[in-house]
Amino acid sequence: MFRVSVLASGSKGNCTVICTDSTMVLLDAGLSGKKILNLLASVNLDANKLNAVIISHEHNDHIRGAGIICRKFDIPLYITEMTYSVSQKSLGKLPEGMVFFKNGNSFKIGNIEVKTFPSSHDVVDGSNFVFNKVGDNFRKLAVATDLGFSSKLMLYRIKESTTIVLESNHDVQMLLDGPYPPFLKQRIKSQQGHLSNEQAVGVITKVVHPGLKNLVLAHLSEQNNLPEKAENIMREYLQIINHDLQLYVSSQYEATPFIDI
Repeated sequence: MFRVSVLASGSKGNCTVICTDSTMVLLDAGLSGKKILNLLASVNLDANKLNAVIISHEHNDHIRGAGIICRKFDIPLYITEMTYSVSQKSLGKLPEGMVFFKNGNSFKIGNIEVKTFPSSHDVVDGSNFVFNKVGDNFRKLAVATDLGFSSKLMLYRIKESTTIVLESNHDVQMLLDGPYPPFLKQRIKSQQGHLSNEQAVGVITKVVHPGLKNLVLAHLSEQNNLPEKAENIMREYLQIINHDLQLYVSSQYEATPFIDI
């Protein structure tokens, strides 16, 4: 077993669960502890079996519940030192066993191997991730969100993935026509902001291959996007290349089905 569910994704909170038959980890915990537990229950997971929480960066929609979950279940937090240095107040006191990782390095949690690479976002040391099950060379999960552009390194890291969770944050015209102040619109569009629907398609054009089975569009803006817009533009491209992968659109309020990586 090697599965993933995006429990929640968006500006109000992000949390993804990855599990094998013996290991279960959370990637980010940007909601209240209660909401995270309810979401885990909604996909029939026992939170008592959590092994760790991994943090991508310090924004509140990624760390809000991390300290709560780590304390409640006495599990380690995996985080870069720079991210921890600006997150200590939000995280609170953590159990023994906190683990610092360096961007670009790999580590193992149970039988899940985690490979890290930098994300182009306006944070001190943002990370994106690739997950493998130890001993399984055929399945690979890539998670790439909160990034302003698709770097060559990012494309290299996520290629040959069988499942990809990819940011599709905004529709450019909705952003430009929307109520955000000019400085915020510029931040979102910048190379340290968020990927648009069109940019997400651009990423997939570079990494799509016959073995890519699942694609989850993530971190959609409620203000500057619509799920159907993100889905339609991606589906149109997939139809052009005649690729029949499973396409999912994550939600801020309910978990995706469990996806076999």
